[in-house]
Amino acid sequence: MKTAAERAFVRAGRRGEYLFQDGEFALRPREYAHRVSQLDGACSLIFDIVELTSGKVAGEIALRIGEGEGLYYLGHIGYHMDPPFQGRNGALKACRMCIPVFEAMQMRSFVITTDEDNWPSIRTCEKLGCVLESTVDVPAWCRAEFSISCRKRRYVYEISKA
Repeated sequence: MKTAAERAFVRAGRRGEYLFQDGEFALRPREYAHRVSQLDGACSLIFDIVELTSGKVAGEIALRIGEGEGLYYLGHIGYHMDPPFQGRNGALKACRMCIPVFEAMQMRSFVITTDEDNWPSIRTCEKLGCVLESTVDVPAWCRAEFSISCRKRRYVYEISKA
């Protein structure tokens, strides 16, 4: 059964509406999957990050709601910004806009993983307020399944109860 947050995502996606916006960027729902077996049964919500002034898609952010062995290495959030839009804190702004989704899904924290040398993503995690939990070796099965690197930095964001 879908949660209220999932239903809102699907409704906005069908209408092509923005679910969140901050004045510079907006998040438009693009793809929804309730229980993804490849993600240990996690729910997957993928948004286009849209630049409001031009209406152009600037990147994407994927939320994976759930827990499991694969998500330990992938994290709950994955994002990228297209080159013309990099350097404008779009990924940071998109992550901030997604915090209410995690709250609505009753999560107390979420994880973002980055490659060890991905300095823009590391800065995004730090600016967001994430704490580096650990750097982990990614098992061969997980690298093959998800095409990710051999080592990942795990950043944790604690959702406040304020």
